[in-house]
Amino acid sequence: MLAANYFTNPKLLNTASKSLGCPSSLVVNPFPLQLASNSCFSQAPVGRFGVKCTATKPPKSPAEEDWKVKREVLLQKRVRSVEVKEALRLQTENNFLILDVRPEAEFKEAHAPGAINIQIYRLIKEWTPWDIARRAAFLFFGIVSGTEENPEFLQIVESRLDKDAKIIVACSSGGTMRPSQNLPQGQQSRSLIAAYLLVLNGYKNVYHLDGGLYNWFKEGLPSISEE
Repeated sequence: MLAANYFTNPKLLNTASKSLGCPSSLVVNPFPLQLASNSCFSQAPVGRFGVKCTATKPPKSPAEEDWKVKREVLLQKRVRSVEVKEALRLQTENNFLILDVRPEAEFKEAHAPGAINIQIYRLIKEWTPWDIARRAAFLFFGIVSGTEENPEFLQIVESRLDKDAKIIVACSSGGTMRPSQNLPQGQQSRSLIAAYLLVLNGYKNVYHLDGGLYNWFKEGLPSISEE
């Protein structure tokens, strides 16, 4: 504790230096530099050793930056998020179509009546060295069925839905565009990525299912199975 006091107290440090016979020119200033305001070290001594570390935000990953751009487009295009009961009302009363972008197997297990399935991600099909490496990476994390972007997604959508169609895009979790303390940019999801692709390609009436089909099933709304 004494050593710490000498380190943080200039008067004690100078006294100690003089008692050891050090010339005044060799007395060390413990804080010789004026620290920048955004430095990790604060000028105000805090704690035992007079060091305060200010938390800094970690740099954003490429995926986070990519989602930030997508979210800004969704907001500019005024894509609305609707709760599951509102989505059911829009489907039954206003001729909205539910576009389920989950994998085909999940869709067949259970889905909203009248929904159509166009998966935005599909199971990895090819067996090139790159695809084998990707499968191995999925297996490393315990995922047996690895997926990849469906390159035919937009082509299939355009063959089945015209640009004026009223669409509610749905996936399992839904994601959100609403900011929060932990997620200032919201949380991306398959349905939000699909909605982004739709509005980017001229679709005008695109909504997003808030809470996803997880909430749809949880609320006990109508569902059918093809299994």
